[in-house]
Amino acid sequence: MADLDVDLFVIGGGSGGVRAARIAAGYGANVMVAEEYRMGGTCVIRGCVPKKLMVYASHVRHEIEDAAGFGWTIPPATFDWPTLIANKDKEIARLEAAYTFNVEKAGAKIVKARATFEDAHRLRLSTGETVNAKYVLIATGGAPNHGEAIPGIEHVISSNEVFHLPKFPKRIVIQGGGYIALEFAGIFAGLGSDVTVIYRGENILRGFDDDVRSHVRKEMEKSGINVITGCIVTRVEKHGDAFTTHLSSGSSIASDQVMFAVGRHPNVKGLGLEEAGVELNPINGGVAVDGFSQTNVPHIYAVGDVTHRLNLTPVAIREGHAFADTVFGKRPTRVDHADIPTAVFTQPEVGTVGLNEAEARARFTHVDIYKTDFRSLKSTLSGSESRIMMKLIVDAATDRILGCHIVGPEAGELIQVVGIAVKMKATKADFDATMAVHPTAAEELVTLRTPSARHVRQAAE
Repeated sequence: MADLDVDLFVIGGGSGGVRAARIAAGYGANVMVAEEYRMGGTCVIRGCVPKKLMVYASHVRHEIEDAAGFGWTIPPATFDWPTLIANKDKEIARLEAAYTFNVEKAGAKIVKARATFEDAHRLRLSTGETVNAKYVLIATGGAPNHGEAIPGIEHVISSNEVFHLPKFPKRIVIQGGGYIALEFAGIFAGLGSDVTVIYRGENILRGFDDDVRSHVRKEMEKSGINVITGCIVTRVEKHGDAFTTHLSSGSSIASDQVMFAVGRHPNVKGLGLEEAGVELNPINGGVAVDGFSQTNVPHIYAVGDVTHRLNLTPVAIREGHAFADTVFGKRPTRVDHADIPTAVFTQPEVGTVGLNEAEARARFTHVDIYKTDFRSLKSTLSGSESRIMMKLIVDAATDRILGCHIVGPEAGELIQVVGIAVKMKATKADFDATMAVHPTAAEELVTLRTPSARHVRQAAE
């Protein structure tokens, strides 16, 4: 077939690629998007959105348990997994259609095909067509990584398959200590599963503030989740519909499902990047880019999880928008990756922005810590023993807020607003001068008056 010529060819119909395509088309560019699976990418199809819907489902059980303290008598409730999955699938299909409509409405063309580079400007589609592109944007995202191959690895599911399980697992073993593993641990525990988490490190949520890590673990264990650290899965055996997971400690666990969430890798395999001359980052394995998301090949760019910088949907969207502004809007735009607020939808939820305590103490000589740990007002009647933790990290020399960490209900909602203050370089005095909203948990953020710790780093002699 004859070649097609476009101004911009986008590989991947996820959040970053879609935003870039829409903005570029708005600038008048002739844009084509190739997506071999479903429009929406990881976040919409098999990530943030379906996961959050399942988190909501798992919260219902906790609300029912809390209801008695407020005078409600609720008959025994039952949960139906197929109903949740069917309703979730309907919503995902609706969002996929919306993504498709918005791209086409902007003037870009979608092709449902796999695209691979034949050379730096020429791409071949799995439909047999070839495309000559003035610019190419790689936005193929990431994929789950099972880690080292072990006997029985074929019995293990990832975060891709977990959204489509035909049967609800009454017992599940999850290997991994990051946000994906822990979010699903909370989901299945809330829905009624017996959950065991296995992690090779000394504590879960590596990279987060140590107080956040210990608080989340304590609350998860309090809710009945079995967290085993300093250990790995060495073998998985299948016995009919059940599994036996063998651990490096010598013990074994019986379950109805085994899931690994030990990390994700950039989707770079099979794209023909070597034919285009595109280099990978030797440190993280993602497509190597500069501050404008440009690769070593001047007309080829990459955004989102495929670059393995910060694997967050809003980051991919911002990078895709900045790319289109830079190349087609003639407004060079860099994305600021500092002080990005983020949430982990564990149970309890985590919201964090800025530096953790260890990072702050390594970079600044005088660091003050303000921390509180308390039961919420709701718990006084519900009888729940869950606790909320809030922490502010302050540069004592300038009074600037360096970081904020929240563990508790709606932490994600809170940290979005706090993130604005941190981005504006708010000081502790600014927080202190802000009137509290009472009665709320969030008022603690503006009523913390006395440091719980003060750290002074001595200069090297």
